Amino acid sequence: MEQQYLDDCLRQLRKLKGLAEKAAAQIGDEHLFTPPDAQGNSIAIIMKHMAGNMRSRWTDFLTSDGEKPARNRDSEFIQEPNETRDVVMARWEEGWRRTFDAITALRPGDVDRTVTVRGERHSVLEAINRQMTHYAMHVGQIVLLARHYAGPSWQSLSIPRGQSKTYDVSKSGEPYGIPTGEQSRTP
Repeated sequence: MEQQYLDDCLRQLRKLKGLAEKAAAQIGDEHLFTPPDAQGNSIAIIMKHMAGNMRSRWTDFLTSDGEKPARNRDSEFIQEPNETRDVVMARWEEGWRRTFDAITALRPGDVDRTVTVRGERHSVLEAINRQMTHYAMHVGQIVLLARHYAGPSWQSLSIPRGQSKTYDVSKSGEPYGIPTGEQSRTP
């Protein structure tokens, strides 16, 4: 069961990474660096923060606190003049590489081990779930902002509006995903 959990974590994290990247690819650089308001974070800043979090949390995951002394979290929320899409994406890739490498290195027996994040003790399972929740929240922000900036040119990352029935048919070959003859039994 522990290996299934670890495998599924990797699957779900890859999906989150892909969603954010597909969303960010639909906007130009001007929108990548545009915050929604004076207090908000741009997509680039959210990606920079996630990468900084990943670098801190997943470096020496089993053997050191997840909040590294050298991390300057506040700097993750400042856009530097030299930051370009390429710089942001390189940092992003490096953060995800650390994440995937750390989880891939885990063995089933590691799931019950204890790690710390900011001095707080967590099982490995809890620490992974903590990060997945954090990343899912930020990916949702990225998708929402990209959707807003893309406007009518947005390409859906899931089932396009008004096409749920088509999607259900495509999954099973049958309307609503229900084998022929069973439709009358559906509510």
